[in-house]
This record gives sequence, C-alpha cells and structure tokens, in this order.
Amino acid sequence: MRFRHPDGSTVHLAYCTNVHPAETLDGVLAQLRDHCEPVRRRLGRDRLGIGLWLARAAAHALTTDPASLRALRAELDRRGLEVVTLNGFPYEGFGADEVKHRVYQPDWTRPERLAHTTDLARLLAALLPDDVSEGSVSTLPLAWRTPFDTRAAATARTALTTLATRLDALEELTGRSIRIGLEPEPGCTVETVADAVAALSGVPRARIGVCLDTCHLATSFEDPRTALDALTTAGITVPKAQLSAALHAEHPHLPEVRAALGAFAEPRFLHQTRTRTAAGLRGTDDLPEALATPDTGPGPGAGLPDATPWRAHFHVPLHAPPAPPLGSTLPVLQETLGLLVGGPHPLTRHLEVETYTWQALPPDRRPRTRARLADGIAAELTLARDLLTDLGLKELP
Repeated sequence: MRFRHPDGSTVHLAYCTNVHPAETLDGVLAQLRDHCEPVRRRLGRDRLGIGLWLARAAAHALTTDPASLRALRAELDRRGLEVVTLNGFPYEGFGADEVKHRVYQPDWTRPERLAHTTDLARLLAALLPDDVSEGSVSTLPLAWRTPFDTRAAATARTALTTLATRLDALEELTGRSIRIGLEPEPGCTVETVADAVAALSGVPRARIGVCLDTCHLATSFEDPRTALDALTTAGITVPKAQLSAALHAEHPHLPEVRAALGAFAEPRFLHQTRTRTAAGLRGTDDLPEALATPDTGPGPGAGLPDATPWRAHFHVPLHAPPAPPLGSTLPVLQETLGLLVGGPHPLTRHLEVETYTWQALPPDRRPRTRARLADGIAAELTLARDLLTDLGLKELP
C-alpha cells in the first residue's frame, strides 16, 4: 500500500510474511498464493506491499538461479504484490516448534550473517518495483547480549562496514539504494536506541541505520520522542519501522492478571518482560520466568517486581488487543508513527506491520483457518491505513 505524504514523497506500508514461515522457494511461492493475495483481495486493493522474509535456503536458491529470481518477480506482479523491504532478522528455522534464542544465530560476528544480508540486498535490488529506487532490509541487533565482548563488537562493526561498501557498489551497478536497519530488541546487545547509537559509532550511517520496532520500543519503556531525537542528533537514519504492539499488564500483582499473562507464556518464542521501577528498568528473558520466580531483589535469580506495570515482548494483533485485565501498547505505536511520518517530512518511508505471533496466541484467540488469518492481517493493515490517513497522508491507488 502506498501513501502520499504532504511533502510529496511516497510512504510504503506492507505486512511481514514471517507470519507464514517457509524455508524454501516453493514455500515462498505458496505464501504468495495462499496468504498474501487473499489479504490483498480483502483490502480491495490492486496492489499490496509485503515485507518478504526469505530464509537462507530460499535466498540461496534465488541468488544461484537467475531464472528463479525472474519467476518470483513475475509471480509478485501477477498476484498484485510488491516488495520494497525484506525482513533479514531470522536466518532459518523461524517456523520451528521452538525458536527462542535460535533466532539470533548466526549473529553479526559470523561470516554467514554478512553473506546472507549481502544476498538479501542484491535480491531486493532485483525485486523492487520499476518505479522505486530505495529498499530496506531489517536485521538483528548485532547479537544476543551474552557472550559478547569488545572483540565481538569490533568484529560486528567490521562486518557492517564491509556490508556498507558492498551496498555502495550495488547502487553503482543497479541504481538501487538498499539500506540496512539494526532492530533493537530486549535482551540483545542492542536493546535500546541509546545502545544503537553507541553500536553504530564508526559505521557508515548512509547505509546502516535503525529499524524501529514499536513493540520492542514499548517493551523497554523507551519514550518515542526521546528515542527519535537521539537518532536525529546522532545522524542515524530509520530505513524502516515495524508497526507492532506489546503485551501490557497494568497490575501484574493481581492473581487474575498473572493468570491472564500465563496464557501467553508459550514455548515457541522468547517473550522478554520488563518493568520500570524507581531503581531503573528490571526484566527477565522470558515471560514464564517473570511469572514463576518471586521477586527477591536485584542479583542472580531475582524475579520481576510486580508493583509497577509489566510489558512483554509478545506481538499482539494491532486491531484486537487482549481482553481485560490485559492490554496492548498500541498508544506507543500511535505516538511513534505520528513522530515518524506526521511531521513536515517523513523520518522513514518504509512501514511494516509485523505480527508474527498469531499461532502463538492463547488457543482461543488463534485463527483456525487461512481465511481467519487473512481476515486478521487485513484488519491490522486497515487500522494502520486509518492511522496514516488521520496523519494527513493520502492513500494512493
């Protein structure tokens, strides 16, 4: 979906296909047929943007077989789909029964991550619509926080600098500008925007910036204006933003609230949980830890204080927040979106709805059929569209 900003530039809205995990090229093609095109039809649009997730096997097939790449581009066109952004965070196995910490491997200390991201950039340059010259790829925030030392940081910085050089060469060759966004996430080396500013010191910022995920921003209790002001001051761009909402519990000490949170404590993904106290931000690496361990004060084995609100890294559907006594951080998304595109010039032109946890929701909230899932994704995109038009952007055909 495309929108005209009041300054005349085009802002793109897509949804991320990592909600339909597929490891192979055949699986990706099936996604387009079984999921993406039905979502487009529900929205009554001739054209729908998708934030394509290409697992390593699918990306390898496309980079080694030009005919397959041409066929994918033709299939996108045939089904009324377009790609201006890729989700390069998960490398493989995102559809496994248990993902957890595996999603952070290989990290930016490993040559495989540089090679994969380079491939994604080259593929995106070939997949961009004919009238679009800029693409974006989101990637993991360097690594999970442990083990990660100064040597690892230097290795990751070197890899990003090498990537920036390759992206410069790619633009000279193709005329397409591809930018990369590190995606701050709780528990990682780069958890907050302040961490991103420090991590990107010395890295070419014309190519490497930040992918701002509004669920992650909210989970870490970051103030959107402060975060964006820090990026602007540091000269760091936002190649893309992911529109997502975290799970919010206002009164986590209440038994009924803890019981409701327990329904979201599932085994597939990490759900880092945070609370803001007078002593600073406190957190656990997963929701079950927050619920199961009593608070014993700071230090190893300490639980999560429950006198202040909790937020958990669980991407809940934008249009359908959890029933009371829980809620979502949709207001953080709304505030962030206003700052990103509501001003005289957009701070990013690539927006991606990323609710990949539909099948991890409590059983009574999971879509049971493809049709129900398509309905839900279309409803999320409709909400995002309405937020954009309320900010003065005009939806384009």
